[in-house]
Amino acid sequence: MKNIIRFLTVVVFSLMLSLSLNAQNPPHPNDAGAGGGTGNGGPIGGAAGLAGGIGILLAMGGAYGARKVYGSWKKLND
Repeated sequence: MKNIIRFLTVVVFSLMLSLSLNAQNPPHPNDAGAGGGTGNGGPIGGAAGLAGGIGILLAMGGAYGARKVYGSWKKLND
């Protein structure tokens, strides 16, 4: 019963917290510096690059997979 009450408390708290969170307003369309689609600013989605983040994610995934393979290989040889 205690676990159910804890679980419900966490769920209710999470739902209440999510109701109070708000996103930023989009930039005004005439604001050239914010990339509002006028062609004068950056791209609409921003100028954040994805290539570096994807490379880091792939490297971390490869390292994690190599560690799991090494651990299972070591377990079989012990």
